Amino acid sequence: MDFEFDNPPENEAKPPVLVPVEQLSEEIIDAVIESFILREGTDYGVLEISLDKKKEQIRRQLQKNEIRIVFDFNTESVTLMTDRDWKKLPKA
Repeated sequence: MDFEFDNPPENEAKPPVLVPVEQLSEEIIDAVIESFILREGTDYGVLEISLDKKKEQIRRQLQKNEIRIVFDFNTESVTLMTDRDWKKLPKA
């Protein structure tokens, strides 16, 4: 899968971009979700939620466009963020 993005000059900060979920395989989506969960930690308060349950919840939020997959050129990393947080980011 190749994604084409307009790249600003090397010395200029690059805004993050949305990664189209429909262009990713199920295996890649699952890996992004799992990586995000493990980075964010597993302390959910009084009730413990299994990794599989948390992955299910995030997958549903992705399907409803409540959560977005975002690539950051500056850190060369992929993360998940809420649609509301995405809309707050400054755009190029």
